Amino acid sequence: MKIGKNFLPISKADMSSMGIEELDFIIVTGDAYVDHPSFGSSIIGRTLEYNGFTVGIIPQPDWKNTDDFKKLGKPRLGFLVNSGNIDSMVNHYTSSKKKRRDDLYSPGGEGGHRPDRAVIVYCNRIREAFKDVPIIIGGIEASLRRFTHYDYWDDKVRRSILVDSKADLLIYGMGEKTIVQLANLLNYGMNINNITSLRGTCYLSKDMENIKDAVIVPSYEEASTDKNAYNESYKLEFYEQDPINGNTIIQKHGDRYLVQNPPQEPLTVEDMDISYNLPYMRTYHPIYEAKGGIPAINEVKFSITSHRGCFGSCSFCALTFHQGRIIQNRSQESIIDEAKLLTTLDDFKGYIHDIGGPTANFRHKACKKQETHGACRHRQCMHPTPCKNLKIDHKEYLSLLRKVRKLPGIKKVFIRSGIRYDYLIHDKDTEFFNDLCKHHISGQLKVAPEHVSDKVLHQMGKPTKEVYNRFVKKYFEINKKIDKNQFLVPYLMSSHPGSDLKSSIELSLYIKDMGYTPEQVQDFYPTPGSLSTTIYYTGINPLTSEKVYVPKTSKEKNMQRALMQFTVPENHSLVKEALTKAGREDLIGNDKNCLISYNPIRKPVKKNKPSHKTTEKSKTSKSSMDKKSFNRKHKNNKGKKN
Repeated sequence: MKIGKNFLPISKADMSSMGIEELDFIIVTGDAYVDHPSFGSSIIGRTLEYNGFTVGIIPQPDWKNTDDFKKLGKPRLGFLVNSGNIDSMVNHYTSSKKKRRDDLYSPGGEGGHRPDRAVIVYCNRIREAFKDVPIIIGGIEASLRRFTHYDYWDDKVRRSILVDSKADLLIYGMGEKTIVQLANLLNYGMNINNITSLRGTCYLSKDMENIKDAVIVPSYEEASTDKNAYNESYKLEFYEQDPINGNTIIQKHGDRYLVQNPPQEPLTVEDMDISYNLPYMRTYHPIYEAKGGIPAINEVKFSITSHRGCFGSCSFCALTFHQGRIIQNRSQESIIDEAKLLTTLDDFKGYIHDIGGPTANFRHKACKKQETHGACRHRQCMHPTPCKNLKIDHKEYLSLLRKVRKLPGIKKVFIRSGIRYDYLIHDKDTEFFNDLCKHHISGQLKVAPEHVSDKVLHQMGKPTKEVYNRFVKKYFEINKKIDKNQFLVPYLMSSHPGSDLKSSIELSLYIKDMGYTPEQVQDFYPTPGSLSTTIYYTGINPLTSEKVYVPKTSKEKNMQRALMQFTVPENHSLVKEALTKAGREDLIGNDKNCLISYNPIRKPVKKNKPSHKTTEKSKTSKSSMDKKSFNRKHKNNKGKKN
């Protein structure tokens, strides 16, 4: 594994210096150009280059005219368009629909370098500039908007992004295998309108005559006017997102049919190794140096992706529709080679920030059955309880971490991409848990219980509070045993479907019991493609047909958030109003069990910061955890970003 010698061309001058007269593909992206395997555009570009195609990149073009879209000329085979690593609307707006000021994927962290609905805008400009060039859309924005979908920002159901963008083809999922297959077909002279059988793609058709064994879901017209039809559409789509047992899906849009071919076959270990062993420059393009670079590289520059996919079942995560439930992992040798490479970088200080994936401790497929039969349609691996066939084993991951941390030049290997505590606590072998606490935590471990009300957790696809309490107890027992005073940072979410004021008060009492106030709280954010977003829109869980309470007004969302930060003086009136509305005036007063006093406390409240010393005294139930350990260590200093 080596550092690359050149960035992919971003100008005609670059093309000339590299001896390229005409590019086969041009990638148009909403992100600045960072040549690193954590950025989708770079992976796709380097993958095509590895397979013999010439590729250029137009990062963050000026979308107000066509000039930037013409600067690399007309590509021989097509334009590849994405919004960047994040959906452009999520990138631009908070969960309360307020415009964000910054953009970590732009020069100097500045906002305003990409448009809203970037994929649609870019495609329209490309079509203005070049009438007859194939346009292929992909990335997270296209992938999760490929069907009729509820759009939180418009507060309405929108058509497939393939229809609105007027692109020729949509690639969903991670895309390496699909883009190479497509590139070869185009290179052989096949017209893009005739490429209709490629796995991992969606296309538009005027008829369904030649499509066999397809699942027909409610049309855009039905789903946009009937919430029951929308639920049925989502449920059918959800069941077919498996590369082994998934069928073709058809959804009518007006006089045309959106056709999703089955998901692409999972990458093999060898395929994954190739993707991450390509000659990336591993930094941002030097054109951004004057503005201070691209902030997004800071979190990933010294991190290593070990696998893709997740079988964790979280309802608010759309990973099932993008990377899928089947784990695709790299070999230990490839990961170790990358770790060695990191030690050669000038600014490497000896610390690897992460070795993981969507969930760090999911390094292998959930069970043997997945290898030949795929993921179960009607059974989740982790929820409501772990499946009896689930393979709970950390031995291989533990072996990998031990090998990496022994390498010369490496002082510490952290795990920051998230540990599934419910998976870990069910592992009867505690060797990994002990190593985790002893070697791989930087003073605090971040976990995501999200809530404590079991009815909310059920809608979230998360384990019960009892499972989390077991984990907390074990965590502090191990830390005490190894004589480490480390914290636990729980991510908590307000206003998720299923959460009413009663549930929020239950969470507030739990927070009071823990003796800390979270400085930030993440409101539920209805993003495209997730089960929770469908529940938010329809008020019904499409997989269970349960009616679900959904907090939607700004007032109630503010109340739920304030309840989680009840010690903040500015929240006093909202908390009082919420408690009164819920009939819990017993929690207002000067008693030690109350959440707030009758009158707000005017003195400023100090923000909690992880510390090895604390004077807080609170009580916790004997069943949940050791009192002294929990009160001293279970603190939160940051909320979860979506």
